[in-house]
Amino acid sequence: MASQANGAPAGANNRVVVGDFDGTWAELAESSFGASNDTLSAPLAAAFLVSGHRGAAQAAWLAATEANRETLIATAVRIDDEQAEGFREFGLSLVRDGAGGVDVAPATNERDAEDGRVWLLTSGSTGRPKQVAHTLASLTTVAGDQPARTWLCPYTPGAYAWWQVVTLSIALPGQDIVFVDPAQLAEWPEQALAAGVTAASGTPTFWRQALWRSGDVLAQLKLEQVTLGGEPVDQAILDRLREVFPNARISWIYASSEAGAAIAVHDGLAGFPEAWLERDVPGRPRLSVEDGELLIASPKAAEGMDAVIRTGDAVDIADGRVVITGRAASDEINVGGSKASAGKVRAALLAHPDVAWAAVRGRKAPLVGNVVAADVVLRDGLDKASDDAPTQADLQAWCGERLPEYAVPRRIRYLSEIPIKESLKSDV
Repeated sequence: MASQANGAPAGANNRVVVGDFDGTWAELAESSFGASNDTLSAPLAAAFLVSGHRGAAQAAWLAATEANRETLIATAVRIDDEQAEGFREFGLSLVRDGAGGVDVAPATNERDAEDGRVWLLTSGSTGRPKQVAHTLASLTTVAGDQPARTWLCPYTPGAYAWWQVVTLSIALPGQDIVFVDPAQLAEWPEQALAAGVTAASGTPTFWRQALWRSGDVLAQLKLEQVTLGGEPVDQAILDRLREVFPNARISWIYASSEAGAAIAVHDGLAGFPEAWLERDVPGRPRLSVEDGELLIASPKAAEGMDAVIRTGDAVDIADGRVVITGRAASDEINVGGSKASAGKVRAALLAHPDVAWAAVRGRKAPLVGNVVAADVVLRDGLDKASDDAPTQADLQAWCGERLPEYAVPRRIRYLSEIPIKESLKSDV
């Protein structure tokens, strides 16, 4: 991580907006963390269970400025009591930042901190979140001269995507950062407009919800960089963002706690070029596909991972592009022996001009075992009762023109809002 002459990280004077604080990283480090900043000076190896972005930002700064510190940052709601005790047995002190101040529970087993070690938790989508080992170097994925920007960071504190934006701001001058309080996620376009945000990163669901809820405010932002990741990125959302931000660079990133930042695409198209498969480029991940699953050998992977990581993500290769369609375990729907791709059905629904969001799943049915079912949210201004809203038959006909007959949704449910989780993802 680049440093200034005085040893502080190069981004020490970058602006940080978090809660009611608006200052620099260096000033944030001197401000109060919960009840007392003194409690942070003792543990060299610590798990920071934070209630919001401010405590997480200060913990990240400590990790970047103290070479012998070992750090794990997570929101307290993600950690149950059993796992918290497991951290202490592992040698991490628990630093809880809450409304009542800071509480420190010392590690029950002492050990020397691993210099520069940063622990991340996986998403936990298949069970309890697991610890994976990174360093600040492996989490810092952008280097060199960068245009001055003010970044929006809406991600869950301590998540891989959160660290990507935070390390960018700490490591490089001119990269200011504005954190979004999870409780105020719906109002982030107004906050971004007031703070002069020029770059923003979020999941497709995050962008869809903002377009659906606050499209007029969103269009006022002078965004120069728009980034998507964390979920399958379809052509419909890329095209919609291009309409709203014609002068921005629009990128989608494939990254995970396990594989690190592995794929970055800036050409405005869903998927990545098929020519990237099996390509050996020094310092870049090697991508491959086996049985319809994306495999990655990544120099930015977490420590201790297999040389080739099975991502669990299903892909479709067509027209020279490799498109990620969803999780391999849930993408395939067996309809009477025919295999329907939930991702392809979702993409077909999202291509409809009146559909703002869609989720697809299998639904048990007699004779064929399963049929395809879908949930949709219509674009702003439309609901199921609107005279010009597409009916279930309309959407089925639309899908029938683009999908095999067995993949057409047999049941479509209309939702009133776009569902979004703490991770900024939907259950798709």
